[in-house]
Amino acid sequence: MRILGVDPGYAIVGFGLVEAARGQVRMRTYGVITTPAGLPLSKRLLQIDRDMERLLDTLKPDVVAVEELFFNTNHTTGIAVAHGRGVILCAAERYGVPLFEYTPSQVKLAVTGYGKAEKRQVMDMTRRILKLQSLPKPDDAADALSVALCHARSATSRLPRTARTGTTV
Repeated sequence: MRILGVDPGYAIVGFGLVEAARGQVRMRTYGVITTPAGLPLSKRLLQIDRDMERLLDTLKPDVVAVEELFFNTNHTTGIAVAHGRGVILCAAERYGVPLFEYTPSQVKLAVTGYGKAEKRQVMDMTRRILKLQSLPKPDDAADALSVALCHARSATSRLPRTARTGTTV
């Protein structure tokens, strides 16, 4: 199964493609989609949409796993990120690939075994699980690989899941 993990944003969108088969997970590629800071939000969203379409056509994932948003203190930035996330969800839907969504806690739990793990712990475990020499850069790409790993581990669970929410039934 080819899993495209996505860490949503509007300035930087992280992506990571892993291949999962028979309990083994291998990293295929990772990177980021970036948009120029001076562009209006609408133009940034259009660029994300076009780049996601190209990415989906090129990588041909079997599923897309996207991290849900966590609002901390800056709600204005969070709203713009939510717009970017919406574009990503629409691109995946238009491509016709099954879409799964995971909370940050679900990603942390799947990758480290602890739902409140620190970011560095998640990144280090991602590196170890994928047998990488170093942490993927930038962090957005590493986060996307973590989301893909989360799905790889969730997809092999014996618990039935719903495709739209990623929640256990």
